[in-house]
Amino acid sequence: MPVAGAHQKDLEVQEKHGVNYLKYWFDESSGKVFCLVEAPNAEAAASVHREAHGLVADDITEVQEGS
Repeated sequence: MPVAGAHQKDLEVQEKHGVNYLKYWFDESSGKVFCLVEAPNAEAAASVHREAHGLVADDITEVQEGS
């Protein structure tokens, strides 16, 4: 599945999980994809991917916004 298509599917189901997928980046040569998402927790972010297209993250890193 193309990255843009997977991202679109995320956008279609994110609201019911309280999640907001903001942006994504990908490296074609390695096949790695990185997503920036606002979510109440890591499981909510992962739930969107599972429901939308079944592609799940290898790692999710929770961060706090700096001032």
